[in-house]
Amino acid sequence: MTVNLSDCVWVDHRFELPVNHHQPDGRTINVFARELRAHGREAESLPWLVYLQGGPGFPAPRPTALTGWMKRAAKQFRILLLDQRGTGQSTPQTHQTLAHLTAEQQAEYLQYFRADQIVADAEAIRQQLGIERWSLLGQSFGGFCALTYLSFYPDSLKQVYITGGIPPIHRSIEEVYQATFARTAEKNQRLWQRFPGLAKKTDQLAQLLRGQAALMPNGQQLTAEQIQALGIDLGRSGGAESIYHLLDNAVIEVPEQGLQVRYEFLQDMLAHQGFLTNPIYGLLHESIYCEGEASNWAAQRVMDSLPEFSATQERLQLVGEMVFPWMFEQLQTLKPLQSAAQILAEKSDWPALYDRQQLANNTVPVAAAMYTQDMFVEYDFSRETLSKMANARAWETNEYEHNGIGVDGERILDKLIAMADDIERCRC
Repeated sequence: MTVNLSDCVWVDHRFELPVNHHQPDGRTINVFARELRAHGREAESLPWLVYLQGGPGFPAPRPTALTGWMKRAAKQFRILLLDQRGTGQSTPQTHQTLAHLTAEQQAEYLQYFRADQIVADAEAIRQQLGIERWSLLGQSFGGFCALTYLSFYPDSLKQVYITGGIPPIHRSIEEVYQATFARTAEKNQRLWQRFPGLAKKTDQLAQLLRGQAALMPNGQQLTAEQIQALGIDLGRSGGAESIYHLLDNAVIEVPEQGLQVRYEFLQDMLAHQGFLTNPIYGLLHESIYCEGEASNWAAQRVMDSLPEFSATQERLQLVGEMVFPWMFEQLQTLKPLQSAAQILAEKSDWPALYDRQQLANNTVPVAAAMYTQDMFVEYDFSRETLSKMANARAWETNEYEHNGIGVDGERILDKLIAMADDIERCRC
């Protein structure tokens, strides 16, 4: 399908690809990608830029015009927005589509929805489109995928741009969560200091939820743990303000009944639980750090050593992008996937995601925006990874949170393109 927007044209592409690229004659999935070309440049032979979305488990953007980073990219690229397998229109994986499988079958199938197979999809698409080499823009988890691509298909890449997504490939999963919990503790402290009285209101809400049932519109009971999960917004620009407005409007005095959780708040909380519609995040998030080892609910294990983060504490602390077993006990659409989640958490034979020697000898220009206050991707670990890569350079800044690409994408991508071009010139 081809559609004209105000400043660009989009073309939809669909590809039938193997579930497991190591068994190309086995089961298949359908993978969707959308190509964008600026008006007036449709006929030009422009180089390609593939956008790798953050996540895992979330689809590519659905633009209505060329704005932000796309506006900058369209000046010199054809853009390909890839719905990573299991998301969007790429054989989506939800509680509905997985319901016909046993827990063992669900886990066996979903093991193929990590970065290694996502990258193999992209490489197969490149070959089918007849493109010699293309460039990548990876945001967050998309940056993790970009390093996987650099590890196994470097000859297919021209340049790589990464925003908030240099993976900690020389650190254990426990070290990752110890670092991110420390960042999260700092963000909590700043939140309570910035909005005096909010901590007291949050504690009041948690106490209320411990004593009465508050059901969200989907019938799910709201809990203190779910309030804690709002902390994911602390890692995003404007997130602290969003949390304040949400929690500030959480409780209402009802005549003859006393304090109650507001219905508006319950509706808003439902909208904040993206795991309900995108279960791959919960099912596979910890596995993005696993190569030949099991995660065994690493975030929960680290949190157990930090009693201040317990949901039973009088002073409730918010958490970050971590995934916990309680999510599969409490969240309505994750409950049917609880057994599969446990199997995946115990899986210890995950294949390699990176070739560290290949990255050390890398010849593809890599330009990365690294955010010094990033709550999700530890800055020090990102620096460590990049220091062991050849032809890689970082722009280290405290101007943005983890979602910088969505806040000032045009400027950020412009700077990264210039950096990569400079690396290219220095190599010549």
